[in-house]
Amino acid sequence: MNEDKLCQRELAIVLPSLDPDKKFAGVVDGLLGAEFRHIVIVDDGSNEEHKRFFRQAAEHPQCHILVHEVNLGKGAALKDAFAYVLKELPDIKGVITIDGDGQHLLPDIIACGEKMLELGDKVVLGCRDFNKPGIPPRSVAGNKTTSSLFRICYGIKLSDTQTGLRAIPRQYLERFCKIEGERFEYETNMLLQMKRMGIGFAEQPIETVYDPEDYGSHYNALKDSWRIFKIMFKFLLSSVSSLLVDMGLFYVVMRFFAPGLGSYAELVATAAARACSSFMNFNANNSVVFHNGGSYSRSLLRYYCLCIPQMLVSAGLVTLINGLLGNTAPFIATLIKLAVDTLLFFISYTIQREWVFAEKK
Repeated sequence: MNEDKLCQRELAIVLPSLDPDKKFAGVVDGLLGAEFRHIVIVDDGSNEEHKRFFRQAAEHPQCHILVHEVNLGKGAALKDAFAYVLKELPDIKGVITIDGDGQHLLPDIIACGEKMLELGDKVVLGCRDFNKPGIPPRSVAGNKTTSSLFRICYGIKLSDTQTGLRAIPRQYLERFCKIEGERFEYETNMLLQMKRMGIGFAEQPIETVYDPEDYGSHYNALKDSWRIFKIMFKFLLSSVSSLLVDMGLFYVVMRFFAPGLGSYAELVATAAARACSSFMNFNANNSVVFHNGGSYSRSLLRYYCLCIPQMLVSAGLVTLINGLLGNTAPFIATLIKLAVDTLLFFISYTIQREWVFAEKK
């Protein structure tokens, strides 16, 4: 095999599929024609009517067929394929995940693989241009929404958050097998965990291919969008829950103890409320939001290195605004605190994501 076939020789294709059609057969034929040596195909619970496409692929020694007796989801299929590569294909340097509906063109598949081999330690994402005409509106809206949320909530700038074309170095496959998610949300989780794991990525422009007559995606817009988006709201829900505790305790202290505390009322009320709500918030973020697998005490120390200055800033700003407005009403003071803490929320989230709960490299 020539040097220009390095990608086909050293990388394995990972192709999960559910109830494939003739497009799937065309994709497999194209990969075989391009001389890919290893094509790992996952039959993710397809019905008997569509089994023939897998039997046809199995006739070729380059194709390795993994079978799920029932549909387990794209995430489960990808993880099983990664595990197979790690165990059975020791000489493979990485994988290229693709879809079987013909949306990923062969030159783009090869370009992503070659770029990954060139960079060595980065995941390469095949990114479509959603500004081109002819793309289904739901795909444009979905991608632009998730791209904005990725940038705002996670500090990740991606032009295509839903791409299934990804070239992944071998050294990351074992870690990717442990990422949560069994269905479409797994691919989103992968991108989020790459950030926390310190795994870099590069984008490779690819052609945008859609067939308006037969848009063969198994993506359920309502159900699977919820699976994807719910992870993005975990931090918000954790913060809202602790905020309710925080605001309630702040109001109680201001309502019943403020006269005896004098000019220290806001500071004492903020400290008492934050002591309870912060510990609740830390444990929720540690176990539910960021799934911190590192040192509990290390993260707790970092959390309070952030929490205490944030509390002082909050108390200082509330006191300052109350003074400027000449306010003495506990309810108005609580509303002022709500506005101040909303602004501090975004700063706190970024620091927690990037430092407090960041995985130790």
